[in-house]
Amino acid sequence: MDALVVDLTHGGVKIAVELEKLGQYENIYAYDIYNTLKGDEKHKLHANNIKLLDNENDIKDYMSNFISNPKSANNDLLVVNPIHSSFNVFNINSIREITHHKAVNLILSKWKKKINHENIPIIEVTGVKGKTSVVTMLKEILIHKNPLVLTSLGANLYKNDKKVVLKKNISITPASILETVKLAKKIANPDCIKIEENNNYNNYNNLCYGVCIFESSLGVTGLGNVGVLTNIVENYSIAKNSSNARDAKQQVFDCDIVAIEKETLEKYYSEKIDNDVKINTFSFTDKNANLFVEEIKFDLNRTNIKIIYNNIKTNSGKIINGHLGIATFAPGKHHVLNVLATVTTALSCDIDDDIIISGLANFKGIKGRTSLKIQENSIIIEEINPGINTKAIESSINMINNLNDYVVILGGKYGVTCEEIDENKVANLLDNILDDESKDNDFHLNKEFKLNLILTDELGVEIKKRMKNPVKFVKDSFEAQKIAINNKKNILLIYRSNYSQINNR
Repeated sequence: MDALVVDLTHGGVKIAVELEKLGQYENIYAYDIYNTLKGDEKHKLHANNIKLLDNENDIKDYMSNFISNPKSANNDLLVVNPIHSSFNVFNINSIREITHHKAVNLILSKWKKKINHENIPIIEVTGVKGKTSVVTMLKEILIHKNPLVLTSLGANLYKNDKKVVLKKNISITPASILETVKLAKKIANPDCIKIEENNNYNNYNNLCYGVCIFESSLGVTGLGNVGVLTNIVENYSIAKNSSNARDAKQQVFDCDIVAIEKETLEKYYSEKIDNDVKINTFSFTDKNANLFVEEIKFDLNRTNIKIIYNNIKTNSGKIINGHLGIATFAPGKHHVLNVLATVTTALSCDIDDDIIISGLANFKGIKGRTSLKIQENSIIIEEINPGINTKAIESSINMINNLNDYVVILGGKYGVTCEEIDENKVANLLDNILDDESKDNDFHLNKEFKLNLILTDELGVEIKKRMKNPVKFVKDSFEAQKIAINNKKNILLIYRSNYSQINNR
């Protein structure tokens, strides 16, 4: 049986190499569909006896040969194709197609058995917004378990409350889970032979972590004892409009238990309701959810939330009910929804209420993402994220609904995620706020609220072009902040930033 790994840009090299180590495939091919492979990666494939197909003619020749001479590949072919790919696989019985996510599940299947035997929970987090925040809050709650954590901000291991950086710049593609697990193995077994030579993921002397928390883009692998789907605030298209976020993220239902926003479940996955899937729902307003807000008092520094939960299904098979009071950094409704996702997940993992309360009390936001700081007596709320879209901008502005001493600085970069931003929608939103048209719709801005706006950087230029209202533009975001501070104003900075822009994090 052959295996063909498509897309070497998003982790395909790691997946191809680990599939070869399984020893289950006669030949392994790797297709560089985006033609981005570097020299060292080509050498790595060659060293592992993986055959490279680096152009369209190569893949056509291979597929034609397989179709005309199926016996040459032992009658079967496994195609590993990422969920976002538009690569078309022939509808032939002898060809089986799986995603990169499922390939990671296959590669780590024996590792998961070891993890399960040690009673170490695996949590996988996906969603359109809020993934990194949920993972970070779960880390605070589960810090006593020495968590192994993968987020868009890096792969880290926490031992005795101290962070061990495994890798700073890492993606949240499925293959990064393979890399994170392997890096942690090196920490746990420093006397082992060189890690690349240590065959696959199955020969562990010991494990140095008590829980795994993995952030993943476009779905999860299904390894999770709990899979978290934070939300689908925008069902954006992928794979050249042949699929979408809803289809990609439904892989979360392959996990043992699913924690999901109730509104997302009902809108996009109603067929999963009462379908033998263990689901725990959360909601800001719907009291029919398994977990919901009873009472809330917003504050920029520390929001107090009273939560009720009913019939939460846990990993140990229990059904639990109760209530708890949370005080944590959650200045806006979208932050509270992240808290609800986190609490639902922690309860699903049989974590005691007191540990949840204590962990969230320690959460102060994420530096360079959503956080609060003081500079020259001005409060600066930072909302920095490569995935910022219209809905996120709307939610952020709503945080300062009752405050007129704030300047909103909005801008950022292009090309920081596959999902680009709709400048027309953003321009319409801002025009509506400036025209007071948003005060009577679902946005619920205070009647006295006045938007003081500065646009900045590449994104600011394009938004300004599309707005009918005249607005101030300052090219550099730091200069914009200086202007606000000099005028004794507080700042809400909403900035679309690449992860590598360290000076903006």
